[in-house]
Amino acid sequence: MDAVPVTLGWREWVGLPELGLPLIKAKVDTGARTSALHAFEVACVTKDDADWVRFAVHPLQYRDDLVMRCAAPLLDRRAVTDSGGHREERFVIATMLALGTQRWPIELTLTDRESMRFRMLIGRTALAGRALVDVRRSFLMGQHADAAAVYLDAAASLDAGEGVSLDACTGESAGGSDDP
Repeated sequence: MDAVPVTLGWREWVGLPELGLPLIKAKVDTGARTSALHAFEVACVTKDDADWVRFAVHPLQYRDDLVMRCAAPLLDRRAVTDSGGHREERFVIATMLALGTQRWPIELTLTDRESMRFRMLIGRTALAGRALVDVRRSFLMGQHADAAAVYLDAAASLDAGEGVSLDACTGESAGGSDDP
């Protein structure tokens, strides 16, 4: 028997636990085929004879002082057409999406969404067979009054100092390691 799909609002707080990103406000967009995550300082690196992608994320809008450094195995490179009709080659990774108590694997493209309202876009491929969208509602999986506190509390426990820059691979203050 198939699981009953979860109902989502047009925007939701989500987590990407494998990337060390506990909260990101995402737009649930059935008009977009692929899901996208805001990323910068994106670089392809080799680890144990495999391609990885290393990147940084500002997980919360208007918080450029908050930087999370992430790494994931490179799944693919794909040409993606954005809503403005511009084609761009993007790195693609696979990771676990956390929505409330629900968890499932998704593919994410990495792109600069700095000027966009949402740091993440969840496209219809990630939703297929798992979720329905009620476009009249928002945050059906729960609200978060102070999402920054989640990141800042982690940084305070590490005594990260000025600004916040955490390495999602180790949970430590980001340093100069060459490991992905």
